[in-house]
Amino acid sequence: MPPPAVAPWRSLFLTSLEKSKASSFSLTTVAYNAQHKPVPRSRTVEFRGFWPKPASALHPSGSEALKAQNIGLKPEVYDSDMLSITTDARMKKTGELAESDGVVEGLFWFEPVSVQWRIRGRAIVIGGPAMEKAEWEARERIRKGMRLREGVDGNGEDVKSWDWDRQVTTYFAAHTPVMRGSFKNPPPGVPRSETPSTPELKLNQKVEDLNDPIARENFRVLVICPEEVEILDLSSPDDVRRTNWVFEDGGKWEEIDLWP
Repeated sequence: MPPPAVAPWRSLFLTSLEKSKASSFSLTTVAYNAQHKPVPRSRTVEFRGFWPKPASALHPSGSEALKAQNIGLKPEVYDSDMLSITTDARMKKTGELAESDGVVEGLFWFEPVSVQWRIRGRAIVIGGPAMEKAEWEARERIRKGMRLREGVDGNGEDVKSWDWDRQVTTYFAAHTPVMRGSFKNPPPGVPRSETPSTPELKLNQKVEDLNDPIARENFRVLVICPEEVEILDLSSPDDVRRTNWVFEDGGKWEEIDLWP
């Protein structure tokens, strides 16, 4: 199957995002209670851009850290319509995704433009050891949704030198040292009365090393592959618009206008 074309909703979504200057959204997963009945679980997360995050989008301090630690800036050769966020492997959401085939729904409310975006799909978690079967299977699933950027030579050296581990490290570099340190916190959600398994797990740490073994063991990138996207445009009260896009098996998006 050829690489996917640019999604028809992408430019409209980016316009809403840029005009509102907001990057947080609600992400809902499916969990199961003691009776094994499905229950929703929502939390606010930070949109980290479309996968793969370009190095040019990093804060200068992140770029400098990559250079100073001899990791380097990755070539900007790929693009996609898959959303990305970062998370801690110890968070409950990773287990919920494993138990629910990765189903998620993201909800953006861009108040300055009075527009709501709802994105449903499957989430894939990467960032674990490359030799593990689950990791390379996840990478291959993501690869299917990637395409070369316009003007990039598919046989060029930049494409050949692009690698997954450096891409994940780029996401880690996008965090401040304090945020990187949060991946060395005690396990999230565990009672404070329980002593962490190692004294290295504690609050208020700063991590400068982009390959810090403990922080990187817990750091993950979560990539959302959209299957259905919907916009509710309330910017004109006299003409509220609602449009839905569904990704079909043939690799194309079907668009339909709905009553709001």
